[in-house]
Amino acid sequence: MKFSVTIVEAGSTSTCNEGESVLASMVRSNIKRIPSGCHGGGCGVCKIRILAGRYGTGKMNRSVLTIEEEREGFSLACKTFAKEDLEISVVGQIKKFYGGLL
Repeated sequence: MKFSVTIVEAGSTSTCNEGESVLASMVRSNIKRIPSGCHGGGCGVCKIRILAGRYGTGKMNRSVLTIEEEREGFSLACKTFAKEDLEISVVGQIKKFYGGLL
């Protein structure tokens, strides 16, 4: 199955294959709207908020995404898997090791 994933503030849409992460679908589609770091659920750079649609998640570092945030619809794009069409908002930011924004 295939699902569409739309970044609402950018109007960018990618097609996400079943079992493919939201971040991987954006990379494959050459849509560079979600900042990314480790691609493994550890750094939190690719934090998104799901505004509409059902999804599943993989293991994520709780120091970058709390259980409370997850309950509020936040997730990491690298560990988010669409179960139907999704609308998302990007909230993650790339930061230098020194804490400043790039």
